[in-house]
Amino acid sequence: MILVFDLDDTLYDESRFVESGFRAVARFGKQQFGWDEADSLAQMRETLAREGRGAVFDRWLAAHGRHGKPLVAACVRTYRHHKPTLSLFPAAAALLPSLSAYPLYLVTDGHKIVQANKVAALGIAPLFRKCYITHRYGIRHAKPSPYCFELIRRREQTDWRQIVYIADDPAKDFVGLNPLGAQTVRVLTGRHRNVVAKPGFEARHTIPDLSSFPALLAEMERG
Repeated sequence: MILVFDLDDTLYDESRFVESGFRAVARFGKQQFGWDEADSLAQMRETLAREGRGAVFDRWLAAHGRHGKPLVAACVRTYRHHKPTLSLFPAAAALLPSLSAYPLYLVTDGHKIVQANKVAALGIAPLFRKCYITHRYGIRHAKPSPYCFELIRRREQTDWRQIVYIADDPAKDFVGLNPLGAQTVRVLTGRHRNVVAKPGFEARHTIPDLSSFPALLAEMERG
């Protein structure tokens, strides 16, 4: 079987990247304007909890009497380009090296630089035959598009039944692969763990975390 993993909230806690990015922007505010880093970080966290990510930098700047697209763009650029410090979920750190007998791949959506920085911070590239950042192939090929999975299938010269995708987001991760016959596995970690999937969007298999994957893999290989 060909094992393909998602990145964010599947292999590591994506909220750690968000926190790391906020800290980088808070440092930017300190360097540019002398704003207190701890206060800035607290403001960003509060806005995130109340309104989600889209408004964080606008609200933070406005609270200091600053406005304008160039400043917001500078914050976004700082957030995206910073070098985070990240670590795998313990279950992922234990699992991935144990799967060296299988062809391993990574398929992840998101900004090209951001996702590449995450992979580098986690130090996981050597564990995979190739890491596919979907946006490198055009945003239209982001999930639920099966485009990058088709590249893997061709590279391995196999059929869809041998492709196993382990991911966490039922809004996009499985709906494009299920009709093709791929094996899809939802891991209940991260911010989507309590989401109820729409009809047709759920994975074929569900596990609480990656420590349960070896038993499921053995079951799939038997049947």
